[in-house]
Amino acid sequence: MGCALSGLGVEPAKEVPDGLGSAAKNRSSWKAEEEGSKATKPRTLSEAQKLLIQDSWRSLHQDITRVGIIMFIRLFETHPECKDAFFLFREIEDLQDLKMSKQLQAHGLRVMSFIEKSVARLTQEDKLEQLATDLGRSHYKYSAPPKYYQYVGVQFIGAVKPFLKDRWTLEVEEAWEGLFAYITTLMKKGYQEAERGCGMNKSTDPEKTETSSIGSIQNSV
Repeated sequence: MGCALSGLGVEPAKEVPDGLGSAAKNRSSWKAEEEGSKATKPRTLSEAQKLLIQDSWRSLHQDITRVGIIMFIRLFETHPECKDAFFLFREIEDLQDLKMSKQLQAHGLRVMSFIEKSVARLTQEDKLEQLATDLGRSHYKYSAPPKYYQYVGVQFIGAVKPFLKDRWTLEVEEAWEGLFAYITTLMKKGYQEAERGCGMNKSTDPEKTETSSIGSIQNSV
């Protein structure tokens, strides 16, 4: 089977360790979050990092459709188990066919739109926090667990490097790693809040509790 990325002029994705890219400090902190039980207040970005992200995003904006496709193809190449969270194209085995999937293109654009909104809110921390937390809550509804979130940041960075070429520097990479670490922590927080809220609703709903009890009794008869 031919590589799905060859027609896009980008090298196939390589397996990446847990964490984001080459910045050791961010990678270590991300791994600690992955192994921890609860998300904490994320570390904010410096003003210089925000400017680097905004500037690089302006350079990427015209290519966001291609970046979205490449990002997800890379994601499914390196972590095929992630396809389980996408019922629309989980059955598509051939990555070349997946690259042509309208559903994949649409989802890639939705992710790019979220990143664009995040970049626009870099100077409005309360709004960015709300945006990312709400996204985590919605992912609970879609049964997309937090263990997958960090991989998207890894593959986004891998996808955009060829587009920025010599404009991609270690400082730019660390800035984007910091943003994805920030977003991922808040998404995990939102997911956990939704999970706890769902658990509380189930335990406090008398009708559901009674129905569950009746079902247990019937099954035991």
